[in-house]
Amino acid sequence: MITKASETFITVGRLFFAVALIAWGIQHLVSGEFVTRVVPSWPGWMPARKFWAYLVGAILIAAGVAIILRIKARFAAVTFGVMAFLSFVLLHLPLAARDILLGGKWTGARKALVMCGGAMCIAVSLTEEERDAPSRLLASARVRDGVVIFGRLCLGGFLILGGIQHFIFVAFVVSLVPKWIPGAVFWAYFAGVALIAGGIGIIVPQVTRLAALLSGAMILSWVFLVHIPRALSDLHNPGEMAAVFEALAFSGVAFLLAGLVARRQKALTSRK
Repeated sequence: MITKASETFITVGRLFFAVALIAWGIQHLVSGEFVTRVVPSWPGWMPARKFWAYLVGAILIAAGVAIILRIKARFAAVTFGVMAFLSFVLLHLPLAARDILLGGKWTGARKALVMCGGAMCIAVSLTEEERDAPSRLLASARVRDGVVIFGRLCLGGFLILGGIQHFIFVAFVVSLVPKWIPGAVFWAYFAGVALIAGGIGIIVPQVTRLAALLSGAMILSWVFLVHIPRALSDLHNPGEMAAVFEALAFSGVAFLLAGLVARRQKALTSRK
């Protein structure tokens, strides 16, 4: 039962992640602009900005389709992971370094890092499924474990940062709570505590699986409660639609991590 559930979470996590990539890619091709904070708008001095926006869009779509269809999926996941990491280092960090109040620039930087970690975990999940011999599994176990730890640190750190921001920018968070839900201030603080607890739990090995599942479910609920209504109310703002798929992707990364941790625990138990 645990094995079947873990594989289901891995599959769902990969699907959510891939759908987000495809959606962002389509937005890039339709608008000719950089619409997601994972790959922010390139500096104004760079030539042929539309060309690069279209190219990034095509890469995002190709990577998402490859992951869903399992055609060169590991290569696609690693390629996007490297792209997200370069985006973090070269584009986000210079901006975040000037954001001393832990504002939106740090949010964008950590989102790029979460997507990098998630992509690498997808590559690991596919490598495990397609192994041919136990010796290969043992030889690469340390590398796989390291990648999953990296993914946990990326997502856990992002959730902790997001939780802290809920307390720093509470007025903005309150504005995100749907009007029909009473007690907006309470829910803003509650969500901040939940994010911090989830982030810490994902980092702590003993409770990673539970924390990842609960965090993934929480973020997925925000897709429907917060992000989709905001996107539908402001159809001319591509950032709101991009945020829908950001939340979907991060929920997918959480489910993916939960499944990978359960799979690893099962493998260790079977060897005893």
